[in-house]
Amino acid sequence: MYGIIGFVYYGYEPICQPCDMCSFVRYVLDTSALFSLQDLPPGEVHVTPGVLRELRKYKDPRLRYWEDLLRVSSPGPDAIEEVREVARRTGDDARLSPTDVEVLALAAEIRACLLTDDYSIQNVARVMGVRPSGVGLRGIKEVVKWKYRCTGCRKVWDENHPDCPICGSSLRSFRSRE
Repeated sequence: MYGIIGFVYYGYEPICQPCDMCSFVRYVLDTSALFSLQDLPPGEVHVTPGVLRELRKYKDPRLRYWEDLLRVSSPGPDAIEEVREVARRTGDDARLSPTDVEVLALAAEIRACLLTDDYSIQNVARVMGVRPSGVGLRGIKEVVKWKYRCTGCRKVWDENHPDCPICGSSLRSFRSRE
Protein backbone atom coordinates (compact mmCIF):
# COMPACT_ATOMS: atom_id res chain seq x y z
CA MET A 1 0.00 0.00 0.00
CA TYR A 2 1.32 3.42 -0.96
CA GLY A 3 0.31 6.69 0.65
CA ILE A 4 0.16 9.41 -1.99
CA ILE A 5 -0.91 12.78 -0.61
CA GLY A 6 -3.62 11.28 1.53
CA PHE A 7 -4.74 8.71 -1.03
CA VAL A 8 -5.09 5.16 0.09
CA TYR A 9 -3.75 3.96 -3.25
CA TYR A 10 -3.29 0.25 -3.69
CA GLY A 11 -1.38 0.30 -6.96
CA TYR A 12 -4.13 -1.31 -9.06
CA GLU A 13 -4.70 1.68 -11.32
CA PRO A 14 -2.39 4.62 -11.95
CA ILE A 15 -3.41 7.91 -10.41
CA CYS A 16 -5.00 10.10 -13.06
CA GLN A 17 -2.57 11.93 -15.29
CA PRO A 18 -2.96 15.47 -16.63
CA CYS A 19 -5.30 15.63 -19.60
CA ASP A 20 -4.20 16.60 -23.11
CA MET A 21 -5.66 20.07 -22.77
CA CYS A 22 -4.11 21.11 -19.47
CA SER A 23 -1.03 20.67 -17.31
CA PHE A 24 -2.88 19.67 -14.14
CA VAL A 25 -5.31 16.99 -13.14
CA ARG A 26 -9.00 17.70 -12.76
CA TYR A 27 -10.99 15.43 -10.43
CA VAL A 28 -14.63 14.91 -9.61
CA LEU A 29 -15.13 13.20 -6.25
CA ASP A 30 -18.16 11.40 -4.96
CA THR A 31 -19.02 11.05 -1.29
CA SER A 32 -17.40 7.61 -0.91
CA ALA A 33 -14.08 9.02 -2.16
CA LEU A 34 -14.20 11.91 0.27
CA PHE A 35 -14.94 9.52 3.15
CA SER A 36 -11.85 7.46 2.16
CA LEU A 37 -9.42 10.36 1.73
CA GLN A 38 -7.34 12.02 4.42
CA ASP A 39 -6.30 14.90 2.15
CA LEU A 40 -7.60 16.19 -1.15
CA PRO A 41 -5.67 15.21 -4.28
CA PRO A 42 -3.55 17.85 -6.01
CA GLY A 43 -5.25 19.70 -8.85
CA GLU A 44 -8.78 20.96 -9.38
CA VAL A 45 -11.23 19.12 -7.13
CA HIS A 46 -14.91 19.30 -8.10
CA VAL A 47 -17.97 18.04 -6.25
CA THR A 48 -21.68 18.42 -6.87
CA PRO A 49 -24.16 20.08 -4.50
CA GLY A 50 -25.49 16.60 -3.68
CA VAL A 51 -22.08 15.45 -2.45
CA LEU A 52 -21.86 18.47 -0.12
CA ARG A 53 -25.37 17.70 1.20
CA GLU A 54 -24.31 14.12 1.98
CA LEU A 55 -21.14 15.25 3.77
CA ARG A 56 -23.20 17.68 5.85
CA LYS A 57 -25.83 15.02 6.53
CA TYR A 58 -23.19 12.69 7.99
CA LYS A 59 -21.47 15.60 9.78
CA ASP A 60 -18.04 14.89 8.29
CA PRO A 61 -15.65 17.10 10.32
CA ARG A 62 -13.19 17.41 7.41
CA LEU A 63 -15.73 19.44 5.47
CA ARG A 64 -14.87 22.60 7.42
CA TYR A 65 -11.26 22.30 6.16
CA TRP A 66 -12.14 21.27 2.64
CA GLU A 67 -15.19 23.40 1.85
CA ASP A 68 -13.17 26.37 0.54
CA LEU A 69 -10.96 24.05 -1.56
CA LEU A 70 -13.79 22.22 -3.31
CA ARG A 71 -15.29 23.61 -6.52
CA VAL A 72 -19.02 23.02 -6.34
CA SER A 73 -20.53 22.59 -9.80
CA SER A 74 -23.79 21.30 -11.21
CA PRO A 75 -23.89 19.43 -14.52
CA GLY A 76 -26.20 20.46 -17.33
CA PRO A 77 -29.44 18.63 -18.17
CA ASP A 78 -27.98 17.05 -21.32
CA ALA A 79 -25.16 15.42 -19.33
CA ILE A 80 -27.65 14.15 -16.72
CA GLU A 81 -29.85 12.64 -19.44
CA GLU A 82 -26.81 10.94 -21.02
CA VAL A 83 -25.95 9.32 -17.66
CA ARG A 84 -29.54 8.12 -17.21
CA GLU A 85 -29.55 6.58 -20.69
CA VAL A 86 -26.23 4.76 -20.17
CA ALA A 87 -27.36 3.57 -16.72
CA ARG A 88 -30.56 2.15 -18.28
CA ARG A 89 -28.47 0.26 -20.85
CA THR A 90 -26.13 -1.23 -18.22
CA GLY A 91 -28.95 -1.92 -15.77
CA ASP A 92 -27.38 0.31 -13.12
CA ASP A 93 -30.26 2.80 -13.13
CA ALA A 94 -31.82 1.32 -9.97
CA ARG A 95 -28.44 1.38 -8.20
CA LEU A 96 -27.62 5.05 -8.76
CA SER A 97 -28.85 7.82 -6.49
CA PRO A 98 -29.60 11.31 -7.84
CA THR A 99 -26.24 12.42 -6.40
CA ASP A 100 -24.46 9.56 -8.22
CA VAL A 101 -26.06 10.69 -11.49
CA GLU A 102 -24.92 14.29 -10.83
CA VAL A 103 -21.35 13.15 -10.14
CA LEU A 104 -21.16 11.06 -13.31
CA ALA A 105 -22.67 13.85 -15.41
CA LEU A 106 -20.23 16.44 -14.05
CA ALA A 107 -17.21 14.19 -14.66
CA ALA A 108 -18.33 13.60 -18.26
CA GLU A 109 -19.10 17.27 -18.84
CA ILE A 110 -15.77 18.67 -17.60
CA ARG A 111 -13.75 15.63 -18.75
CA ALA A 112 -12.34 14.88 -15.33
CA CYS A 113 -11.01 11.81 -13.59
CA LEU A 114 -13.73 10.40 -11.33
CA LEU A 115 -12.63 9.23 -7.88
CA THR A 116 -15.13 6.82 -6.36
CA ASP A 117 -15.32 3.51 -4.54
CA ASP A 118 -18.86 2.89 -5.82
CA TYR A 119 -18.82 0.02 -8.33
CA SER A 120 -22.05 1.07 -10.07
CA ILE A 121 -20.67 4.56 -10.65
CA GLN A 122 -17.43 3.04 -11.99
CA ASN A 123 -19.43 0.71 -14.28
CA VAL A 124 -21.43 3.55 -15.86
CA ALA A 125 -18.34 5.79 -16.03
CA ARG A 126 -16.42 3.20 -18.05
CA VAL A 127 -19.25 2.87 -20.56
CA MET A 128 -19.42 6.67 -20.88
CA GLY A 129 -15.68 6.98 -21.48
CA VAL A 130 -15.06 8.69 -18.12
CA ARG A 131 -11.96 7.44 -16.33
CA PRO A 132 -12.89 6.13 -12.87
CA SER A 133 -10.33 5.45 -10.19
CA GLY A 134 -10.91 3.74 -6.84
CA VAL A 135 -9.63 5.39 -3.68
CA GLY A 136 -9.93 2.93 -0.80
CA LEU A 137 -11.04 -0.08 -2.83
CA ARG A 138 -9.87 -1.79 -5.99
CA GLY A 139 -11.73 -0.53 -9.07
CA ILE A 140 -13.89 -2.68 -11.31
CA LYS A 141 -12.16 -5.11 -13.66
CA GLU A 142 -14.85 -5.26 -16.31
CA VAL A 143 -18.09 -3.57 -17.27
CA VAL A 144 -21.15 -5.45 -15.99
CA LYS A 145 -24.59 -5.58 -17.63
CA TRP A 146 -27.38 -6.24 -15.14
CA LYS A 147 -30.65 -8.07 -15.82
CA TYR A 148 -33.64 -8.56 -13.56
CA ARG A 149 -35.44 -11.83 -12.71
CA CYS A 150 -38.91 -12.04 -11.23
CA THR A 151 -38.94 -13.90 -7.90
CA GLY A 152 -42.40 -15.29 -8.75
CA CYS A 153 -42.74 -16.27 -12.42
CA ARG A 154 -38.94 -16.18 -13.07
CA LYS A 155 -39.34 -14.00 -16.21
CA VAL A 156 -36.10 -12.13 -17.07
CA TRP A 157 -36.21 -8.42 -17.89
CA ASP A 158 -33.51 -6.25 -19.46
CA GLU A 159 -34.68 -3.19 -17.52
CA ASN A 160 -35.67 -2.77 -13.91
CA HIS A 161 -39.36 -2.39 -13.00
CA PRO A 162 -40.90 -1.57 -9.59
CA ASP A 163 -42.39 -5.08 -9.72
CA CYS A 164 -42.97 -7.79 -12.32
CA PRO A 165 -45.33 -6.56 -15.08
CA ILE A 166 -46.63 -10.13 -15.46
CA CYS A 167 -47.28 -11.35 -11.90
CA GLY A 168 -46.51 -8.39 -9.62
CA SER A 169 -43.69 -10.08 -7.65
CA SER A 170 -40.44 -8.31 -6.85
CA LEU A 171 -37.44 -8.40 -9.19
CA ARG A 172 -33.88 -9.33 -8.28
CA SER A 173 -30.84 -8.21 -10.23
CA PHE A 174 -28.18 -10.58 -11.57
CA ARG A 175 -25.15 -10.27 -13.81
CA SER A 176 -25.91 -10.92 -17.45
CA ARG A 177 -23.68 -13.44 -19.21
CA GLU A 178 -24.18 -11.76 -22.60
